[in-house]
Amino acid sequence: MLIQGGLYVVATPIGNLDDMTKRAIEVLTHVDVIAAEDTRHSQKLLSHYSISTPLLSLHEHNEQQRSEQLIAKMQQGQSIALISDAGTPLISDPGYQLVNLCTRNNIRVTPIPGPSALITALSAAGLPTDRFIFEGFLPVKSAARDKSLSKLLGESATVVFYESPRRILTTVEAIISELGEDRRLVLAKELTKAFETFFSGTAAQCRDWLAEDDNHQRGEFVLMVGGAPQQLEDLPPDALALLALLKNELALKKAAAIVAQHYGLKKNALYKHALEHL
Repeated sequence: MLIQGGLYVVATPIGNLDDMTKRAIEVLTHVDVIAAEDTRHSQKLLSHYSISTPLLSLHEHNEQQRSEQLIAKMQQGQSIALISDAGTPLISDPGYQLVNLCTRNNIRVTPIPGPSALITALSAAGLPTDRFIFEGFLPVKSAARDKSLSKLLGESATVVFYESPRRILTTVEAIISELGEDRRLVLAKELTKAFETFFSGTAAQCRDWLAEDDNHQRGEFVLMVGGAPQQLEDLPPDALALLALLKNELALKKAAAIVAQHYGLKKNALYKHALEHL
């Protein structure tokens, strides 16, 4: 049963319409109004599932005014669903102002989980996911973009960006300039669609792959950047001393794993150090 006077934040497919959840269909069918980023785009999805709920636009240019209108509707007891063009609303999509207004007005917000390009890409990229940073879209202007990238030079976590087809090659070239041509990247495009593609390699290899065929630059991209390699000088002396003791009692990989967990370090960096220096 729907909550009267509440907001539902509903995730929708990022490509494959079969990824629509049963719960999402039920909510979109029974709410009073659906607020959509692009009503023409969303109408195709609703028609596919024979959903006839009225649509209202909510995008970056009208979000403040539309949010106030929707708050008034919910205060009158109507239930509203928020969707974006694809994936989970608010994740590099409109909706923050509406959700923020709801919380300030004590209106219940209910998430209806489902597809997200960010999580979908990470789950199959083969990069570490114990820690990751989502940066959304990089700035359009080159100086601001390069400044944002330069701040990530020593970042050890996986960093994730969204990027458009017309900018993807330029962005990879900027990564080479700011982070180095050997930094590991994974490009994911057309996720859940017929031409879903993952390409993994160094930044230089990714640049060459994009440049060799214009088709490689088509589609919306999730660009994932591997963390900066841990330098040996970053390893604390106490950790190295413990590693030296443990390696005499345990298999080296096991010893490295124990020290890494205890000190919050990278196991591979410790293992490499032991092979080369202990």
